[in-house]
Amino acid sequence: MIHALDFRTAYSQFYIIDPMVDYDAGSFNFWTAEAFNDMLAIGNGILGVGIGSYGHVKAELEMLPKNNSQNDYTKYDHVVEAGIKIESGLLQIIDCPNSEIALSIAIEPKTYRVRIYSAGLSESIPDEDEGKDYYRIEIWPDNNIERKVLKRYVYN
Repeated sequence: MIHALDFRTAYSQFYIIDPMVDYDAGSFNFWTAEAFNDMLAIGNGILGVGIGSYGHVKAELEMLPKNNSQNDYTKYDHVVEAGIKIESGLLQIIDCPNSEIALSIAIEPKTYRVRIYSAGLSESIPDEDEGKDYYRIEIWPDNNIERKVLKRYVYN
């Protein structure tokens, strides 16, 4: 099932979380220089997703039974993935900084791999609320939590 997302956030980021974990998106170890460049921050029970515009998120999220190995990265500017452990059985997409819930899904408690495909980054201005950026998020069961950039976008 594909879930459409269209919500407001701020500071060019939103979060994928386990709401029952005491995560810390404000930690100095969360948005490191590497995480910023990779457009994905990793913490306990939280992933921070960097976006091209300041605040409007247009995306789709799909839960998959396994890794989508039939990828066409040519449609996307940036592709990155990492893992998140969901202990509560609830996965949420929330905004920054208000933690407003954009999506809440009941899932089996386990570790998941999350891949974020970013498109339209070259047509978005980081200081502008609206942009042409769009995101596809795929999530499937997998024990690998390491962050890995599959295709890198470099801002000019």
